[in-house]
Amino acid sequence: MKQKNRPVRRVLSGGVLALLLMGVLGTTSDAAAQPAVLTAMRPAQTKTDTLVPLGRTVGIKLFSDGVLVVGLAEGGDVPARQMGLKVGDLITHVNGTEVDTIEQVQTLLAALAEGPLTMRVTRGEKSLELSGSVTRSEDGTYRLGVWIRDSMAGIGTMTFYDPKSDTFAALGHGINDVDTSKLMTLESGSIMYSTVTGVKRGQSGAPGQLNGSFDVRRDMGQLRANTRAGVYGTLTDESLLGGAQPMEVAHRGQIKTGKATILSNIDGEEVEEYEVEILHVYPTVEGELRNLMLKVTDPRLLEKTGGIVQGMSGSPILQNGRIVGAVTHVLVNDPTRGYGIFIDNMLAAAG
Repeated sequence: MKQKNRPVRRVLSGGVLALLLMGVLGTTSDAAAQPAVLTAMRPAQTKTDTLVPLGRTVGIKLFSDGVLVVGLAEGGDVPARQMGLKVGDLITHVNGTEVDTIEQVQTLLAALAEGPLTMRVTRGEKSLELSGSVTRSEDGTYRLGVWIRDSMAGIGTMTFYDPKSDTFAALGHGINDVDTSKLMTLESGSIMYSTVTGVKRGQSGAPGQLNGSFDVRRDMGQLRANTRAGVYGTLTDESLLGGAQPMEVAHRGQIKTGKATILSNIDGEEVEEYEVEILHVYPTVEGELRNLMLKVTDPRLLEKTGGIVQGMSGSPILQNGRIVGAVTHVLVNDPTRGYGIFIDNMLAAAG
């Protein structure tokens, strides 16, 4: 995997931002909360017996493999529309040259002036060749009439570390583009040192969020996968472990409804354990990653956050001395409740 030192755009401002790496769902009733079948993922087959549960927030920066189309200019004469580009397309080549940064696309368009243009894009599972031309704008530059993105950044929670392979896992769900909801393709990325600076409490109809800062100069691990079941990589700075010890893994048949805890970092760098209750353990369905429903019962966490807030995604769930999964989603109309993913499914995605 190529490593790049590119600036992170749009979502990063001075290293301080809201922690938005969490799924948000709008259902509240038990019946409505039954999970829907998603794309296929085979049930996990793992030999891992112990993992180090973390609950520590980190900054996450991701550079895409290709350039994602996130918007088109209005008007029927816009070159991007005329050549057939659509929101959600991933541009991989411009006139035969591979691209994965905004700067590369801009340079190639400027060199083309008003000549012919071809683009290779990925749309869903298909690879397409589109053709057209660029036009000169009033300021003399040549433009396609498209908004594109090549990177994202935010802060999320690390779920576990596997000392046997130096692998870490975070979030429990994938990083999707904020405009198109597409899973971002990963070319390179890293995790960074972070601290939590504040909390916006959640309430019915308005999910809360953690606020924090991260140091873009202090990489502490390299990403290697962005999947529907979380982001994964190799840890290079073990100071993030903070003395945490390995814990047994609980497989599907060992997870029960009832009392449990989560590890979360909602203030500074401190990770604390909070009481929750596992309300439902859903039947195993191939491809389904909303495996648990839980409710926050700890008075300290309820007072501070109102329940589950954006940025806590990835907080490990513990029960009977074992790590059973991670928090992934909060319910919009009831922030005390949310979904979790089985640790077995995260291990399957980690490889």
